[in-house]
Amino acid sequence: MVTSHIGLTATASTSYNEPYHVARKFASLDHISGGRAGWNLVISVQDAEAQNFGRDSHFGHAERYDRAREFAEVVRGLWDSWEDDAFLRDVDSGLYFDRNKLHNLDYKGKHFSVKGPLNVRRPPQGHPVIVQAGASEAGMELAAEFAEVVFCSPNSLKVAKEYYANLKGRMERFGRDPNSLKVLPGISPIVGSTINEAEEKFDEIQSMIDPIVAREILGTVLGYVDLSNYDFDGPLPDLPETNASKSTVDELIKMAKEENLTMRDLAMRVAGARGKLVMKGTPKHIADFMEGWLHDHATDGFNILPSILPASLDDFVDLVIPELQHRGLFRLEYGGSTLRENLGLMRPVSRYSRH
Repeated sequence: MVTSHIGLTATASTSYNEPYHVARKFASLDHISGGRAGWNLVISVQDAEAQNFGRDSHFGHAERYDRAREFAEVVRGLWDSWEDDAFLRDVDSGLYFDRNKLHNLDYKGKHFSVKGPLNVRRPPQGHPVIVQAGASEAGMELAAEFAEVVFCSPNSLKVAKEYYANLKGRMERFGRDPNSLKVLPGISPIVGSTINEAEEKFDEIQSMIDPIVAREILGTVLGYVDLSNYDFDGPLPDLPETNASKSTVDELIKMAKEENLTMRDLAMRVAGARGKLVMKGTPKHIADFMEGWLHDHATDGFNILPSILPASLDDFVDLVIPELQHRGLFRLEYGGSTLRENLGLMRPVSRYSRH
């Protein structure tokens, strides 16, 4: 509330919420913030969460994505309950709203039955921005149909380009323009005045990581796998199929085999950036890296993951951002007032609008 341009994307799971509640909450947030709200659409994965919501175990993989697809479809429909100009507030005629511009959703599906309408006028952004982290096959399908921003974790340019092309290539089947989705890989920048200084900062950060915490983080990155029963100083065990990105898991397995890493070695390497790519160097080195990925069609931007707050974020803002601005790769001022505008995303037209 004390900022004028920063958007806030909050997480709400499709597994243990109802679409009407999520639509209502995020529409309210969008109105309160003047159009700066986003919904991070996630699918819950842990049995521990299920046990807090009347279930002994979690939904199966296929079912939770099937449910998520319906959930997103209902939420978007509810956001269109009122056309943009439905509220007349005409004192002379005594009309508060135009009944012809109010619409019931009347949705009936496998998982949800929602009549509508939403008891909130259409959000300032039309729809709050939908953010997702499509990794598995089902996750990428969900992202291609509904997401407008996607977080991902490629650890090489090759994997990033493949993911980018794969995800954008799916969108035509859903009648979507590839430019209506922004792919943002996560990177953890370690900035120094020299490469040696950046390496020293990285080594200091690594020295603070507890190995047991590193093991838990590795298990999470691999898809919430419990690694506690395996020899931490032995090789990475054979893993069951999980909800994690197959390319990320394959890349970590390949790294461990090629470099003969123990589970401890791999965990310590992964833990600092939670499996995301660590970029160490001077402001110029990091800007070169970011510009290269952008021009090679591997990304539309980046999800910056500072190692230490506020120091690492200050380094990036004070040192790397000016370099990017000098190259014309980062804005000098905000061009819009909403999160959607500042991400370069079009405002969705209501499905009921009369053209």
